Amino acid sequence: MNTKFKLAVVSTALMLAAGSANAGCAKGAVAGGVVGHVAGKHGIAGAAIGCAIGHHSAKKKEKQQQQQQQAAAAAAAQNNAAQANNAGKTRK
Repeated sequence: MNTKFKLAVVSTALMLAAGSANAGCAKGAVAGGVVGHVAGKHGIAGAAIGCAIGHHSAKKKEKQQQQQQQAAAAAAAQNNAAQANNAGKTRK
């Protein structure tokens, strides 16, 4: 094994061990590394760029999920308030 490959393996292992701080990085690094290698023996650069893109995509997806959860909670609160208001009116 050459030195670059060993470095890539160790770097990937360290990124995976870091956990959620590198969300999406491992998947992006693998895809980018393969594409970079096939596109002209630039696997290391492809892995680095793939990591950055994968991390960005994961953060974007996480933010969208949080917004959806907040919207659902707001809708549920409005629904509960409307039901409470309607319950008071029907007792007359």
